Amino acid sequence: MLSPSLFGAAEVVMMPVSPLGSPVRGNLRPAPSALPSLRSVRVLDQLPERLRLMHDSLRTEEVYAYWLKAFIRFHGIRHPADMGGPAVEAFLMYLANDRNVSPSTHSQALSALLFFYIKVSGQDLPWLKEIGHPRRHRRLPVVLTVDEVGRVLQGLTGEHLLLARLLYGTGLRIAEALQLRVKDVDFGLHALTVREGKGAKDRVVMLPQSLTAALRMQLAQARLVWADDVDADAAGVEMPHALDRKYPRMGASWPWFWVFPQDHHSTDPRSGLLRRHHLYDQTFQRAFKRAVQEAGIPKPATPHTLRHCFATHLLEDGYDIRTVQELLGHSDVSTTMIYTHVLKLGGGAVRSPLDRLTVR
Repeated sequence: MLSPSLFGAAEVVMMPVSPLGSPVRGNLRPAPSALPSLRSVRVLDQLPERLRLMHDSLRTEEVYAYWLKAFIRFHGIRHPADMGGPAVEAFLMYLANDRNVSPSTHSQALSALLFFYIKVSGQDLPWLKEIGHPRRHRRLPVVLTVDEVGRVLQGLTGEHLLLARLLYGTGLRIAEALQLRVKDVDFGLHALTVREGKGAKDRVVMLPQSLTAALRMQLAQARLVWADDVDADAAGVEMPHALDRKYPRMGASWPWFWVFPQDHHSTDPRSGLLRRHHLYDQTFQRAFKRAVQEAGIPKPATPHTLRHCFATHLLEDGYDIRTVQELLGHSDVSTTMIYTHVLKLGGGAVRSPLDRLTVR
């Protein structure tokens, strides 16, 4: 929300755009195809409204709102509809030249502004489309050795240790692991079901047998938390899409409860209800960073590094790349091929002619 504390006394309000193409301010023109009318009036209320219509994630809402605020601040709290191509180009040039942001960050800011002007403001921006996204350079992922992974795990305890073992043992993204529900764990088939992972895709991954006992203990602890919520008649957990309206009591049922529940209730940013959410990723990221430092590992490892380790170590063990691609949930095998480049840096690399010299 654009509050006076952030933006002075001014309040940015988006003028409604009629489906018939009514006049708009600035040097923009109505988009050729109209989207459903927005109910909100303020700019930063319209942005999440449109994103939710497009079924984008809460994280996308937060990131796009951040860049829209930064764009408005950069131009002295001017209304976005009063600014055109030069204003957008000036902001992008500022990010590239003064802030020296990475190509991915630069592209993210451009995507946010494109979405706002085309999908929210309803403007046709041929000049903005011509700017194009910065060219991204593929970087080799950070990968730890098996020994290094073990040393990092030794620096973790409790739920953080279990979570790290789960990421390394299954190749899950951190968000996918934190959003696991009780019903997604199948001890009989030794499988985990990932619901609506990246790209809204479902997939099944193996459940390492070495995690069975620890995961059962985690579910036992989670059931105690769930029972307390039931006794307190709490609002339950967040449900995907409109399931909470179709099945009002399902959000408070045990199968839909989180495997890694938070130890307190917090307000749902979308519904405003006081709910039990899953663990925060920031909490685990801080614990993981400390464990890497304590292990004396100089590599810039993050929790996502465990996913890279999972893929690389599977390929080292001789599993075919198509199997690894399916376990990771990659749409294109070319994305998985990046790990073959990492393998070439290890024991399977070409032997250097220096190693054949006997002289010192």
